[in-house]
Amino acid sequence: MVNTSTRIDNKAFYERLFQLALPISLQSLMLAAVAAGDALMLGRIAQAEMTAVSLASQIQFVQNMFLGAVTGAGAILGAQYWGKNDKTTIQDLFNLMLRFCGIISIVFFTACELFPGALMHIFTHDPELIEIGSTYLRIAGFSYLITGVSQCYLTIMKVSDHVPPSAYISTSAVIINILLNAVFIFGLFGLPRMEARGAALATTLARVAELCLCLGISSGKNYIRPAFSRFFQHRKALAQDFAKQCLPLMGGSLFWGVGFTSYTAIVGHMGADAAAANSVAAVVRDLICCMCNGIGSAAGIMVGNELGAGRLEMGKAYGIKLKNISYVIGFLSTGIVLLLTPLVVRMVILTDSARSYLTGMMIIMAIYMIGRCVNTVTINGVLDGGGDTLFDMYSLAVCMWGIAIPLALLGAFVFHWPVLAVYACTCLDEVGKIPWVMLRFRKYKWVKDLTRN
Repeated sequence: MVNTSTRIDNKAFYERLFQLALPISLQSLMLAAVAAGDALMLGRIAQAEMTAVSLASQIQFVQNMFLGAVTGAGAILGAQYWGKNDKTTIQDLFNLMLRFCGIISIVFFTACELFPGALMHIFTHDPELIEIGSTYLRIAGFSYLITGVSQCYLTIMKVSDHVPPSAYISTSAVIINILLNAVFIFGLFGLPRMEARGAALATTLARVAELCLCLGISSGKNYIRPAFSRFFQHRKALAQDFAKQCLPLMGGSLFWGVGFTSYTAIVGHMGADAAAANSVAAVVRDLICCMCNGIGSAAGIMVGNELGAGRLEMGKAYGIKLKNISYVIGFLSTGIVLLLTPLVVRMVILTDSARSYLTGMMIIMAIYMIGRCVNTVTINGVLDGGGDTLFDMYSLAVCMWGIAIPLALLGAFVFHWPVLAVYACTCLDEVGKIPWVMLRFRKYKWVKDLTRN
């Protein structure tokens, strides 16, 4: 039984939290800024360009779900082994991550190059959007080939006390991406105006720069690097532990990623105006979620470090405190969304109908943010930090696939509900599962040391 009265040094706790969360939040913000930059720049050209790129980008979103499961498993075990000061095992985890992420990246690259039209048909039947999106995917597919390797390097940096350099790398790549977006999309400095193709080219060049920075910075002293001398060696016990964490994360990522993509597809099939409004709302959502993403990642590292070091009581106390903080972040995010709504509605060129949809979506999203923040920090941070990864998959299967998606499908294609009613259905899962999440949290199954001697 773990002592529930363990006292936390608040000064040390918040210093550690801010040291981890701020760079990771900035990293998340900068990554979301790429999508925002695409939307704003392409939105100044034509609604169709913006919408097509937003829909095509869902392919990378799905790829990131696979990559996130692999790097997430590496982060869970890596944080605990870092708390235990076992660098050799972290190197072997690095090797495992690179092998799996490499395979995933090759699969998505091949699909984008050979079947871009079929991929776009998943999200829309509009011929113009399919043509623009297919052109985008053929160029952006090369970035999907690179990003898996970069994510492995950035994950290991985070769990090995090199969070600021990882944030610097991502931030630099995003700045490069945004600058190149402007150059290629609008045809600056005498270059041809490429529009959607320019956004794809900018993304690919930025990913190349990101990988070069990862390799260069990781070559420095005190950085964990892959152990290429034993790259294909198989540590059975470690592989089993990795699979035990990765498979539930993969299931949860697929449930969540395909579910979110389904939301986009459902709303996209309700008309070009609905798809355009949803595209803008998604960019705002991703920007606002950066704060809870940073806290969630920091929570997983902090809790994992304590549990891996054998300090179970302190790990539990950290988890409880971080769960409470998630509610504060949630209500703060709600307020931010409501404050930004008038500004966002006026920033992009939309039809009157799309603008009306966007206003309603922003108000609905404000409520959704409470559940999103609480669940991100509690599930993806605290519970995952202790290896309780199965719960996320269960909760998504029930709340998203058992309730939200069927309701949205019925509302859109059977009962023909208004667009905003269908959009509200896509936001039900996060808010609705909060009581279940809190019940699971209080069972404290996540308070355990995952490391081996």
